[in-house]
Amino acid sequence: MINREWHLLSRPVGWPKPEDFALVETPVPTPGEGQVLVRNEYLSVDPYMRGRMSAAKSYAAPFELNKVMQGGAVGEVVASEAEGVAVGDHVLHFGGWREYAAVDAKSAVKVDPGAAPLSTYLGVLGMTGLTAYAGLLRTASFKEGDIVFVSGAAGAVGSQVGQIAKLKGASRVIGSAGSDEKVRLLTEEYGFDAAFNYKDGPVGEQLRAAAPTASTCTSTTSAGSTWRPPSGR
Repeated sequence: MINREWHLLSRPVGWPKPEDFALVETPVPTPGEGQVLVRNEYLSVDPYMRGRMSAAKSYAAPFELNKVMQGGAVGEVVASEAEGVAVGDHVLHFGGWREYAAVDAKSAVKVDPGAAPLSTYLGVLGMTGLTAYAGLLRTASFKEGDIVFVSGAAGAVGSQVGQIAKLKGASRVIGSAGSDEKVRLLTEEYGFDAAFNYKDGPVGEQLRAAAPTASTCTSTTSAGSTWRPPSGR
């Protein structure tokens, strides 16, 4: 059986180019003791992966040249040498960017395709959703009735922050984005109360216009900020 893997051939300068990558055919690996063989069905494309294409020091090790790239993936177990994980189970793991991956069972997480589509375990039910949830409710200490401002609101995390805030009882949710199309997406599809294009003018002025009753910003996260109204909530 043939496996297909994406390899990084060279470190991009500026925008990544197709010639920086190669789709390589390799034999399908055999799982060792304590491992499972997963046929990946969905791969996650995440912003941090661009940083790993560089050799610069960062919080994550750079991708190695001429080797398979790594990333989040979810798929079906087709062979198992591990207790507790059976053929036919579905797992979330970090050995993606290949068609088949042999991964340690202890580093894989079982997921239920009957509870939600498999792709959601790489999004709202995965790292993206956890970042949004923890950033808003734990780091920013959101409280019901708060006015919430989300920068980068049309992105994967930001869009979920706004929707979680609405579900948790925010009095007003405001987002900023970099295009008029994204601004419409926030208000027409994601349920934001207001949104603006940060390229149209100073962010502070546009934010004050969108939240005229808000006081100063009291806490922030990478995804946005939580504002308290003058009433002291």
